[in-house]
Amino acid sequence: MVQGYCVRCKKNVEMKDPKESKTKKGTKIAKGKCPNCGTTVCRMGGIPATEMKKAA
Repeated sequence: MVQGYCVRCKKNVEMKDPKESKTKKGTKIAKGKCPNCGTTVCRMGGIPATEMKKAA
């Protein structure tokens, strides 16, 4: 699974339903939800190719 930092829980968490998108400047990011509190969690760099194959 894809990990990201939750600012509300203040720890790295496994993202729930991660999706790859882009910022306004075109940088890839991975967006998902924190499984503990439901806050949106982002990770710069997108989703690695190995993780994309597991999700499909």
